[in-house]
Formats: sequence, C-alpha cells, structure tokens
Amino acid sequence: MFLTESGLSVPAVTADQMVEVDRIALEETGPNRFQMMENTGRHLALQAVDCLQSTSKPKVSLEADKVSVSSSSPRVVVLAGGGMNGGGGICAARHLANQGLEVYLCLSNAAALTDISLWQYHLFQDSPGVEVTVAELLSDRWPLEHEPIDLIVDALMGCRVPKAPQGNDLSLIQWANHSAGPVLSLDIPSGMDATQGNTPGAVMQARWTMTLALPKTGLHPDKTGELILADIGIPAKTYRAKSLKLSYRSPFMRGCRVPLQYKKIITDAA
Repeated sequence: MFLTESGLSVPAVTADQMVEVDRIALEETGPNRFQMMENTGRHLALQAVDCLQSTSKPKVSLEADKVSVSSSSPRVVVLAGGGMNGGGGICAARHLANQGLEVYLCLSNAAALTDISLWQYHLFQDSPGVEVTVAELLSDRWPLEHEPIDLIVDALMGCRVPKAPQGNDLSLIQWANHSAGPVLSLDIPSGMDATQGNTPGAVMQARWTMTLALPKTGLHPDKTGELILADIGIPAKTYRAKSLKLSYRSPFMRGCRVPLQYKKIITDAA
C-alpha cells in the first residue's frame, strides 16, 4: 500500500485499471489528453527542479515558478519515447528551457511520435537555446567521459509497455545507467512492468520516480527510488466509477505533487 506523509492511504492500480481511468476521463469526466499531457509536463519540470536543487551545483532555487541559477545553468537530458510518456517529457523539456536551463532532448523514435506528442515537439522547437538529437547519435553527443550531466529525465516507456526494452529504448536505458547523471523517471522506470513490478529486461535505474494520478501496483521502492505522486487534473468522480471500485480520497489537498511511502502489508497466515 502507499501512504502520504500525513498517513492517507492512496489506492494503487494495475496498468489495465489505469487504462480504464483514462477512458472514463476522456469519454465522461475530462480532462482531455492535451490537458493531461500539459499538466504532466509542467509537474515533471517542477519535479526536475526539485531534484536539481537537492543534487546539483550550482544551486537551483524555485521562486514564483521561476528558476534562479547562481552561475552556469544545470544541464538536463530528456529521453523521450513516442507515446504519452514521451509527450510529457517533451513538454517538461520546454518548461525547463523556458526557465533558463540547458536542455537536450533525445528522441527514441521521432517517427513514432503520436499526434499529441508531435504537437508538444513543435512547441518545444520554439523554445530558447534547445538542442535535439536522436538515440543513434546520443553517445556521440554525450560520451560518458564528457562534461557531467546534472539530471536525466526518463520519459521513454510508460505503464502500458510490459515487454522488455528493445532497439533505441534499450540503448538509451543502457546509456543512462552507465552515466553519472541521476535519473528522474516519469510514471514508472522504463523497462518495469507497472502491474507486477517485474523487469523482463533492462530497466532504468531511477533515483526518483514521479508517477501520475495514482501509484501503480508494481512500483516497489527498491526499483523506483523516491516516489512522488502528481495530479494531472483527473477529478475524484473518475476514480469512484463502478468499473474501478476504488476507495479514493484526494491526496492533493496540500499540493499537486506529494511524496509517497510504500508500506508492505503483512497478513497473518494463521
């Protein structure tokens, strides 16, 4: 089970249940995919700043939703897949670039970008001072002995991808895991099965994971690092639908991103 810092229990969902949450939101309650992706990207950018604030030099501070950097800007590499996770990563890259960070976007498969993710990519291209590369060229642009990377944002594979990483996704996970830069994963660490927590192949070694809407049942703390839950604007009515049967109280009363603690449930076999 998952608990907020105040002790509120937050229900966890399987990947199939999260698909049902999305369906209800899109067909009945809202928000739409554009709104959810924008909310995701903005919260991911704010979480990235929090991560930088705790690890990077020079120090980063966030005041009135703006980043203040004491000297040179932190360097952030965003790894983006083609689906909703990738679109959220691209959106976060835009927000970080707009706030003055040194942002590099690496696309796992540019041809696979969905319409909504492609829309985010067009917005990103108009951001100041950004650089875009593709998976095949990332190790040339950022060899491991290169200048350090302050943060890697993992937005490659979402909770609907239970298979082992292959191709560019695999090479980018391996690159990130061998890099000295700490990793912030979006929703789940890429390569992890969201429902069971299995890792059928390579998996991103995340220092933090910002999961969306509700925690997933496979998010075990030994594989997620610090776990943060982000509100993407889905109303409570959605979670209370008969098809989900969730006991839900909003965990976002004190903010739109809340740390979660994992508590193992021990049952009496007798």
